[in-house]
Amino acid sequence: MTTDLGRFLIRLDREIRADGDWGAPADYIPELARIDPAQFGIAVALADGSVVTAGDADKRFSIQSISKVFSLACVLGRIGEQIWTRVGRESSGARFDSILLLEREHGRPRNPFINAGALVTTDELLTGRTPRDTLSEIINFLRAAAEDDDIHIDKTVAQSETETGWRNAALVNYLKSFGNLKNAPEETLGTYIHHCAIEMTCVQLARAGRAIAGLPGAPSVIAPAKARRLNALMMLCGHYDGSGDFAFRVGLPGKSGVGGGILLIAPRRASVAIWSPGLNVYGNSQMATLAAERLAQHMGWSVFG
Repeated sequence: MTTDLGRFLIRLDREIRADGDWGAPADYIPELARIDPAQFGIAVALADGSVVTAGDADKRFSIQSISKVFSLACVLGRIGEQIWTRVGRESSGARFDSILLLEREHGRPRNPFINAGALVTTDELLTGRTPRDTLSEIINFLRAAAEDDDIHIDKTVAQSETETGWRNAALVNYLKSFGNLKNAPEETLGTYIHHCAIEMTCVQLARAGRAIAGLPGAPSVIAPAKARRLNALMMLCGHYDGSGDFAFRVGLPGKSGVGGGILLIAPRRASVAIWSPGLNVYGNSQMATLAAERLAQHMGWSVFG
């Protein structure tokens, strides 16, 4: 399988670059807006322990909202099902930073992967500790999952988001006004911005997803029952208002980030990380989505049989 997959990924990388329909980087985060969209990397961590790569798989990128999977994993490990009293589990059908949705639903975010929901899970993780300790927990979780200590926050990206993230500032204050925030808004927002600014390579991210995929030999960083919860939420909510389209095209759980990354899970088969910084109309990577679709079709991977 590894040899065949390696040949396929090389061909896929060549096809993606020849296509050239890259989309545009996230222009509302100045540091991300400057990135050349014509880049592509993919890494596939398999059940036999191997990692197969192509393209820019060793180039670091800002994982952005993919970090929400791992911050939620930390929260589930700490308080379990209690988190669902503060945030829902339904697809949003709206933009990831919708204020209207939060207003209409009286401060209880629709799911933990839209920005308001991730602010709530970050707030829960922050309660009773400092922002530094909270960020250390998330980063150490990622380092343990990837078995790689070279994972850090990109402080330049974090600063760029801090200076321009007015919609997230509005969301965190809305949450406070509805009584669904335990900490000072500026502390929750700052912690959230910094874990979104974690940078990783495709290889590191694919390795970090092994425990969620339930692969043999993966580090024991999350209980299987909680990994199933994460997979369900990634399938339903992992691509914002494009989640249904992604499920239809790819048929696997996944989580996107506006840095251009996608973490894709083929349960008990593989953990996949794909990166291309240009985005589509939903705010998901244009070429990484296409690559995910082609990979799933080639390998016959789908949760729908």
